[in-house]
Amino acid sequence: MAAPPAEQLKRVLKPVHLWAIAVGLVISGEYFGWNLGWAVSGTIGFLIATLVVTVMYITFIFSYTELTTSIPHAGGAFAYAYRAIGPIGGLIAGYATLIDFLLASPAIAISLGSYLHFLYPAIPIMQSAMLFNVAFIILNISGVKESATFSVFITILAVAELLLYMGIVSPHFKMENYLSNPMPFGWAGVFAALPFAVWFYLAIEGVAMVAEEVKEPKKNIPRGYISALATLVALALGVMILTGGITDWRKLSNLDYPLPEAIGIVLGKASGLTKIFASIGLFGLIASLHGTILASSRQVFAMARSGYLPRRLAVINHRFKTPHWALIAGGVVSFIAIYSGTTAQIIVLSVLGAIVMYLMSMVSLFILRKKEPNLERPFASPFYPVFPATALIISTVCLFAIIWFNLEVSGIFFAGLGVVIVVFIGMGKHKIALTDEMMMAPEFTEVR
Repeated sequence: MAAPPAEQLKRVLKPVHLWAIAVGLVISGEYFGWNLGWAVSGTIGFLIATLVVTVMYITFIFSYTELTTSIPHAGGAFAYAYRAIGPIGGLIAGYATLIDFLLASPAIAISLGSYLHFLYPAIPIMQSAMLFNVAFIILNISGVKESATFSVFITILAVAELLLYMGIVSPHFKMENYLSNPMPFGWAGVFAALPFAVWFYLAIEGVAMVAEEVKEPKKNIPRGYISALATLVALALGVMILTGGITDWRKLSNLDYPLPEAIGIVLGKASGLTKIFASIGLFGLIASLHGTILASSRQVFAMARSGYLPRRLAVINHRFKTPHWALIAGGVVSFIAIYSGTTAQIIVLSVLGAIVMYLMSMVSLFILRKKEPNLERPFASPFYPVFPATALIISTVCLFAIIWFNLEVSGIFFAGLGVVIVVFIGMGKHKIALTDEMMMAPEFTEVR
């Protein structure tokens, strides 16, 4: 008896959903993580690092959108690198993207637990982080339209709160605070701060993971990306600069909850407004946790569907049309990371994955321009080849800086990549050529 045709992911997402998913994926970067960059670079050193990284993301996103609209595949960079470079290239890009998103989720979950602990010290950080993970895995299983609608609601609240935060602290900004000991580690500190500057924008590329669920993707994906990037640049620079001028920045440079602490300094920790702000602050972290779980599950799904991960992970739930086993597998990885590393280590690993993925994506873009000049490109990278080359160069600098200042964590990342490549080749999968049809809807994508 012939197998029933595989069902596909539903195309239900509009530009507002993409804006919400993209901003929601990233917005936790404005709430925590970036301040760790101050500890290694000072305020001005970190500002320089952030401006460099902002240029990288502007040029990257405008270039990456060409790939996303030309090849709207849930695998994102994995699919682009496979098409441009081949099976090994796809494996490297896929591994890097998995590390990027799968480890962003536990970092955000830990910060969520820290925010709750700030509000209610009796609540343990790790246990609440685990509960948040479980809750959003269940929400994402329930359906992409439902989870995207939730993204719109929670992201608008998170953006509104950051605007409120900037309004509250701006009258207390003092330039002498911001310029106090601005580059204690010199230019070396700027390079050391790069991964924490990347955290401001990390995961915006996750919109590519829902490309197969977007209505009119070639028109709507650019709208979603560009509006989201403009929103995030304004928020990142505003939050970073204003926070650095309200007190001695060193008091905030090693916390997982810098914004509630900053509000507490301005208004007093006993103030009802401080408690209210910290409570609302959960929205931004919730938005990003929800978004990274969504994006990581689609990456797991796409790689399993193409035979790069166990095929069971490509099963689509019959009722909700979501990849439930991929979501559960991502949750298991997140649970392990929550209990095995510090926030800074998890962030560095996640950023390493992102940077390698950016490099592979820009290399893929150049190769595809030569290899497939007639490929339909509804959105072409502006100022080609300057934009993708700029993104490629800055990404390369970031990669070497991260490795130089984080040798142990980088060793774990590349050792893992080496093992994956050896196993991949040992299984002979590098000899299997997948067509676009096989990658998009192979016979083993079951519906259960």
